[in-house]
Amino acid sequence: MEQEGEPSASPADPVSKALVSVWRQVMVEDKTEVELEGRTYRVTKTGSKRLRQVVFAVLGRELRGIEQNPRTTSRWAQMARRGAQIMQFMENRHYVANVADGKVFLY
Repeated sequence: MEQEGEPSASPADPVSKALVSVWRQVMVEDKTEVELEGRTYRVTKTGSKRLRQVVFAVLGRELRGIEQNPRTTSRWAQMARRGAQIMQFMENRHYVANVADGKVFLY
């Protein structure tokens, strides 16, 4: 069983590589468009909280990446308040992964 706080995906996994690429482009490079697998996806902001988000496809899966809201009570928000760059990823309204400072954590 994985220990809390340890990455749970292989960096060589194609989906993990895509998640890190999206995270890097949005959170580190502050891009307004993400390029992935030869396609471009627009980065938008959520309604009231104005968090960055992007909907993209990888290996036929439609995923949504959203910047971690630092104003919640989760441990991810706590990390974001301390300066960590975190994106959460959803598929079909279910959280599937987080990328925190370039490391993938699968649910």
